[in-house]
Amino acid sequence: MVRHSVFFWLDESLSSEQKQEFEGGMRALFDIDVVKAGSYGSAATTPERPVTNNDFDYALFLEFENVEDHNIYQTHPDHQVFIDQCSQWFKTVKIFDTEIA
Repeated sequence: MVRHSVFFWLDESLSSEQKQEFEGGMRALFDIDVVKAGSYGSAATTPERPVTNNDFDYALFLEFENVEDHNIYQTHPDHQVFIDQCSQWFKTVKIFDTEIA
């Protein structure tokens, strides 16, 4: 299994409506046929420690059966729709892909 973890730092000027559109865009990714599971959320308000980083705005987690499905997702038209509609709001994006044992 592959877990695709995406961390977003968004433009501070986003309105509440734009944030709702962004969340809707993330939720739409869950419907792509190769996505086995998906979830998203915002940074937790856990205590600050030297090893934590809670300064991101949103995190998106998608799971795929294998690397091939992940690669199909990357070029899927619905993934491109999300990028086209929402990337204007990204200040920074960091992606961590993990093969789950």
